[in-house]
Amino acid sequence: MGEQGTDAAASGPIYIGGAGRSGKTLVRWMLASHSRIAVSRRTAMWTEFYGRFGDLADPDNLERCLRAMLERRHIAELGTDLEQLRRDLLAGTPTYARLFTLFHEQYATRVGKARWGDQTGLAEGYAAEIFAQQPQARFLHLIRDPRDVVGARLERSPRRPGAVGRITGIWRSSAASALRNRRRYTGRYHVIRYEDLVASPEATMRAVCAFIGEEFQPAMLRMDDVGRYDAVRAASVGGAPISTEFVGRYRRSISRADVALIQSLAEREMIPFGYLVDPIRLSPAERIRYAAGWPLSVARMGRSA
Repeated sequence: MGEQGTDAAASGPIYIGGAGRSGKTLVRWMLASHSRIAVSRRTAMWTEFYGRFGDLADPDNLERCLRAMLERRHIAELGTDLEQLRRDLLAGTPTYARLFTLFHEQYATRVGKARWGDQTGLAEGYAAEIFAQQPQARFLHLIRDPRDVVGARLERSPRRPGAVGRITGIWRSSAASALRNRRRYTGRYHVIRYEDLVASPEATMRAVCAFIGEEFQPAMLRMDDVGRYDAVRAASVGGAPISTEFVGRYRRSISRADVALIQSLAEREMIPFGYLVDPIRLSPAERIRYAAGWPLSVARMGRSA
């Protein structure tokens, strides 16, 4: 779902954002399987480094910024030629947007691609800055049922008090950004529901390609360069390793009390994306658990939003 920016320039950067466990990595793998597109991951350039070191025309500020950026593994792995980057940056106006672009352009050139993208969670919070300085950019925002997001997050890390509220708060903030940015940046901002992506991957990615101004390539569905899917490709019909297995998994992975809590906190943001509330009648024991988790979850949600 989202705007179909048919006039999208096929040279601008492509950003992939959204809350954790929403399908960003899947979209990155699919885009990176396109013959023209290189996509980095988790560089956090906008979210962690933008504007943090002062005017980059000051050599000391620039060097402090570069040192800090290269301490981040996902940036160091881009394999940047720093001397070339410094020369190219100082040949024009040394802005943060230009610096970030040069890092990614070098990477795309090194891997033989014509266009670059970056997957960074919650980059949607910097949409105004991105579009102001990179008007040809295209933004793909992944959204997923918050109950599945919470379930997936809790499966990957130890559960801490208030975790349901904290994760739900992050999801709510991201969902609100999706609605606001899609309306504000018509033709440049596209929202993808994870559920649509895995249920109809070809139709969804054809729409994405139309939005970013690229030709759809079947290799995007096969994700040929993603080694973890080699066995799945060999066993699946048509070789597409994409499954709806994890849609609605929350009904098996988290408690009914947790589901009720998420719904009570996020119903307003769920409805615009078609996520319907499950009718739940809690048992007396479940109501006690729900009531016990409510205060801390609300407090943690407020700090996360």
